[in-house]
Amino acid sequence: MHSGFYHALDFDRDGKTLSHLGVPFSIDRSPYFHVKVPVCVVRNGEGPSVLLMAGNHGDEYEGELCLARLIRKLDPARMRGRVTILPLTNAPAVLAARRCSPLDGGNLNRAFPGDAAGNATSRIAYALEHDLFPRHDVVLDLHSGGTSMEHLPCALIERQADEARFERSLALMRALGLGHGFIADNGPQAPTSMGAAGRAGAIGLSGEFGGGGTVTPRSMAATARAIDRLLVALGIVETPVLAPAGNEPEPAPMRILSLASHSQAIYAGRHGWFEPAVELGAEVAAGDVAGWYHDLERLGETEEALHFAQSGIVISRRLHTMCESGDCLIQVARPVEG
Repeated sequence: MHSGFYHALDFDRDGKTLSHLGVPFSIDRSPYFHVKVPVCVVRNGEGPSVLLMAGNHGDEYEGELCLARLIRKLDPARMRGRVTILPLTNAPAVLAARRCSPLDGGNLNRAFPGDAAGNATSRIAYALEHDLFPRHDVVLDLHSGGTSMEHLPCALIERQADEARFERSLALMRALGLGHGFIADNGPQAPTSMGAAGRAGAIGLSGEFGGGGTVTPRSMAATARAIDRLLVALGIVETPVLAPAGNEPEPAPMRILSLASHSQAIYAGRHGWFEPAVELGAEVAAGDVAGWYHDLERLGETEEALHFAQSGIVISRRLHTMCESGDCLIQVARPVEG
């Protein structure tokens, strides 16, 4: 009663079931408080199974809104297999519009494998890795840049030792239809949702779809298409659910990128104001100007030019102009051939 988590879901029941994961976490206001994480299970007989999650970080909205819509639109009679949907995975963070949980400061995507007797974030991570993820073939975790960052739309998988499993992961990542994709080398003990999915026996996929603590027609459309394409690629549905097929062109082949070194980013070394010189998606060379760092408290000093240490494609930048020491200002990723 006082540890772990609780749910009464029947994952073998056909139809659409809306419920909650209950995560006990005592607070001053309510000693028997439960964090309620909404969950929907949609099933129609035997077939592939996929878990779709958003709100791992609470201020990343494309996935949250698209999965809420999917709950309403997905018809069990027009699919096969099982789709489990978690639109507000770190519910306290989502409801507070924060990256991390206001209950314990926890970053869910650094909390796996979790702890059944730990803080609220650790208990959610434990429930996912030890109960929900093992029930599914594929886990898709939808992200964006959040309130403080703009991110180039891209997909992400983890490198795996099993070659057949890795090729399947790569094929599903390409099926999402995004222009860029990453292969991460975080190792089997990674504290991320993808690491957790791998340890649970599922294929882990992720993606970045926007940023700025808002959504746009373009970012919502890209997110909806990626969800649809995954469901179609898995054979769960025959036609798109969120974005009915129209006359949009086929996506270009995905370009694979590598982010393997801290030198691919520029970090603030002191308090200041960052002015970027390039847009997301720009191809830059080592030595190119990345932007300028201003000190508005010393108006007589010339702004400092910041230069890229490595060549590549600009994939993210800080949106807040005022910065503190340690803030990541801008990143490049290196294209991987073959």
